[in-house]
Amino acid sequence: MDWLLIHPLWAIGLPIAASLPLGWLMWKALDPPPDCVGRGVDAIPVGLLRLFGHREPAEMGWKRYALALLTFNVALFVLSFTVLWAQAWLPLNPDGKGPLTTLGYKDPSGVEHRDADTAVIFNTVCSFVTNTNLQHYSGEQHLSYFSQIGGIVWLQFVTPACGLAVMLAVIRGLRGGKHLGDFYLDTARSVVLVLLPLAAIVAVLLVATGMPMTFQGAAKATTLEGGTQTIAMGPVAAEVAVKQLGTNGGGFFGPNSAHPFENPTPWSNLLEVVSIVLIPMASIVMFGLMIRDRKHAAVVYGVMLALLLCGVAIAVWAELQPSPAAHGQPVAQGANMEGKEVRHGPVASATWAAMTTATSNGSVNAMHDSFQPLGGVVPMSLMMLNVDFSGIGAGFLNMLMYVITAVFLAGLMVGRTPEYLGKKIEAREVKLAMLAILIHPLLICCGAALFSATDWGRGTVANPGPHGFSEILYEFTSASANNGSGFEGLADNNPHWNIATGIVLLLGRFPALVLPIAIAGFLAQKKRVPPSSGTLLTNDLTFGAMLLGTVLLVGALSFMPAVVLGPIADHLATAAAAAKP
Repeated sequence: MDWLLIHPLWAIGLPIAASLPLGWLMWKALDPPPDCVGRGVDAIPVGLLRLFGHREPAEMGWKRYALALLTFNVALFVLSFTVLWAQAWLPLNPDGKGPLTTLGYKDPSGVEHRDADTAVIFNTVCSFVTNTNLQHYSGEQHLSYFSQIGGIVWLQFVTPACGLAVMLAVIRGLRGGKHLGDFYLDTARSVVLVLLPLAAIVAVLLVATGMPMTFQGAAKATTLEGGTQTIAMGPVAAEVAVKQLGTNGGGFFGPNSAHPFENPTPWSNLLEVVSIVLIPMASIVMFGLMIRDRKHAAVVYGVMLALLLCGVAIAVWAELQPSPAAHGQPVAQGANMEGKEVRHGPVASATWAAMTTATSNGSVNAMHDSFQPLGGVVPMSLMMLNVDFSGIGAGFLNMLMYVITAVFLAGLMVGRTPEYLGKKIEAREVKLAMLAILIHPLLICCGAALFSATDWGRGTVANPGPHGFSEILYEFTSASANNGSGFEGLADNNPHWNIATGIVLLLGRFPALVLPIAIAGFLAQKKRVPPSSGTLLTNDLTFGAMLLGTVLLVGALSFMPAVVLGPIADHLATAAAAAKP
């Protein structure tokens, strides 16, 4: 039975099946017709906004919508920074946690720092405000229960809701509305009508699998040798549910979902991995219903699914191969189990690695740094492409930039002004789309180059050569893709890494949200052009192949040299070493 639960078929098939009804429900809840606003279940988010003085839903243009997004996130940043900085004096701290620190960091003079460090707080807040959850700290060691709930879990609800709100605004612009909606109402609907109900259901199911959910302090146990052991506990199920559903990934414990309290059984493993992709898949279904073009949404869904299936297949194949380190040793040759929990095994670990990086989730149930070099290529490559379902809303927005680029390239081939969903795509939209695409490789390649060439990065890697470069490259890729997973072995909890990745987190998130809003605003102002014999169809296999080719071509041109220097060179080196007698 356990083997059946870890089979990739369940991890992929179940969310596909569930995404269809969920996408329909999201469409009904998040995009009600004007005469249904504030009625039925919609009365809850509308009523909440009225409590905070937001009387009636506003009709926002793209500039006002983008400004509301940025203003709201600035407020989130300030409030969250304050909570983490002052956690020692706040309630729900039964274990007496002190200030968040760069625990164990030694400066060049060899002095170890244990005081409150604004750099790690800055990095943590940047991480969770951007729906990334890159963790340069260990949750059970550094954070109080109040910080976990009031500073971490809260953001894990609100920040994916922001991404979903932007997706709703962009779709409204694509279908021709003069106004993109109300950012605050869209965010409230996303939290109250989607994330909270689903998280409550998943949290209850996780508690049923044996996951802790308590506000008591750490348990004290006496070992067989008579010693004392401290066992960290806390409100784990609440955080894990939303970390998966919201494509957040930030774990309660440092080992994330490799920890037995954060992923105790094969049932919890299946539930968590299904939750990773559920809402991102459903959001594409909702997209097709909102624009009344299910075939086009099916093409986009199909391209994303093809990339995901390819990633899972390669990762599983790679991790089923024997480790080169065991070649010629007097041990049984089997699948690569380094860095993996025995209860999960190589198949479930590799499947999770592909799905968590395809969706900008970032949670892990194994250490990606210990994967085979070709297995490590999969999570790195999926984050570099950054279009495969990805974070809630963000995956659609990133793919939309490639859709516009593919439509533009097709127009160049036939000498016709490109059109998308009945709107002409002109120079302004193409420039903004290309800017949104190119920011991502620019952040990754420049950051990796700088840290590889200086002691900021060279002095923090655990492995020399190509694998050490892969650790640096992966960290910047994860930050720019707003993923949050990492190649462990990198000593990244220091001021240089905290500040650099914090800046990359912000630049990887907000331009990718604002630029699509601008494009949608410009397209909303244009008149719809009736289709003709020369109109490029965007709802058939031909366009799907063109879209997939555009994604892969841009990805290869942007990242192939770096991938060759890192994991590919690492693979060739380990293979050559294993081939020696």
